[in-house]
Amino acid sequence: MRPVVVLAEAAEDIEKARGFYDSIEVALGDYFADSIITDLESLSLLHGIHSKQFGFHRMLAGHFPFGIYYQDSIEETHVFGVLDLRKDPSWIRAELSGR
Repeated sequence: MRPVVVLAEAAEDIEKARGFYDSIEVALGDYFADSIITDLESLSLLHGIHSKQFGFHRMLAGHFPFGIYYQDSIEETHVFGVLDLRKDPSWIRAELSGR
């Protein structure tokens, strides 16, 4: 199994989304975070099979409309962003280009 490293910006993305979903319904944010963590764990086996978008591989989250943007290095998979796919694609591109 390959190590998956969640970079600080991606961790912030998860926490922001968690807060958003908690504001909708109690404990929904925890469910979101748990679902994303499960998706991230699967990257240790599934890394590199996802299509590329904006220079990153993009894995679709299983239960929420989010994309997990990552790149592989020789020994690790680095997660750069966990972004809401309902946003304008130009916003996603700009957000990722700064990371």
